[in-house]
Amino acid sequence: MLTGCSTWHSSSSHNLTPPASSASSNTTSSVSGSRATPVVYSSVDELAGKPFRELGTVSGESCQATIQDTPPNLATARKRMQSRASTMNANVVLLHDCQIVTGVGNCYRQAICQGSALNVSSK
Repeated sequence: MLTGCSTWHSSSSHNLTPPASSASSNTTSSVSGSRATPVVYSSVDELAGKPFRELGTVSGESCQATIQDTPPNLATARKRMQSRASTMNANVVLLHDCQIVTGVGNCYRQAICQGSALNVSSK
């Protein structure tokens, strides 16, 4: 069903280069933002050398309920993931995966993005 899920599962602080991840770069997006809209990083390399604390896993969805409805949108799913990260006081989201799946819940098709909510220090 979903692949590329987080390999980090516990809240922890990191001060060195983060561990390798299975982050997918097939839907990369860097979005500038503030605390209300965390920045999205598509690779662990962008965090190299920056101290950060992992706050948890976040996801966002966009649903196409029926075949006649508007198709699901990856950008909307990504924005919803960012919004959920902001409620956790994250300033960065490390994108793990975005994909479109069929037959999930009450959706004909659904765009789903998953990532890790992080608080990256400017120090």
